[in-house]
Amino acid sequence: MATILIMEDDMAIHSLINEALELNGFKTISAYSGTEGKLLFEQAQMDLILLDLMLPGMNGEEFLQQIRHNTNIPVIVISAKNDQDTKLELLTSGADDYMTKPFDVKELLARIHIQLRHAIKTSEDNKKEIQYKNISIDIDTREVKLNDEIIHLTGREYAILLLFLENPQKVFSRANIYESVWDEPYFDSDKTINMHISNIRNKLNLRDTNYIKTIWGIGFKFD
Repeated sequence: MATILIMEDDMAIHSLINEALELNGFKTISAYSGTEGKLLFEQAQMDLILLDLMLPGMNGEEFLQQIRHNTNIPVIVISAKNDQDTKLELLTSGADDYMTKPFDVKELLARIHIQLRHAIKTSEDNKKEIQYKNISIDIDTREVKLNDEIIHLTGREYAILLLFLENPQKVFSRANIYESVWDEPYFDSDKTINMHISNIRNKLNLRDTNYIKTIWGIGFKFD
């Protein structure tokens, strides 16, 4: 049974969607603001998100931008905004589908099934584990292990470690790391990168084995 997060502040529309999903065997989680949706997203397991754009607290565009740093969960936008530029911008920035209000419930259900099938296939195609000496990363579960012991990393720390393990021996400047992980232009963020590298080293106890090497004047590499 798939779990779907409904982020919609209009009570009538929210109830309509919720009822249709439950009648079709889905489990639902309800959020009526962007901030509430973000909190629920961080706390609960879900398979798909239905996202309104004009939400109180945090709008849909900002919510989508924030979660796309760490997840590929399918997101279907349902909005009264029907101009082509908005649709293209949202689809380009991370939405998987876009429906305008008013919408047909049967069509929404069909699109949900399509996105869930696609997510399952993508997960099966991409299922793999990256192993480097005594460090392993399970891509599906985002589980990091050192000598078979689970290590808890933040989302940014995980993304940096994954970048290193996928590109061993490659030297990354701080700008390379920042733009790859944060997905935004680099603006003198040396302290931010240094802090995250230090945290990774401490959590993995790598100061002695020295897997993450500092290349003075350039950046870092995983050796």
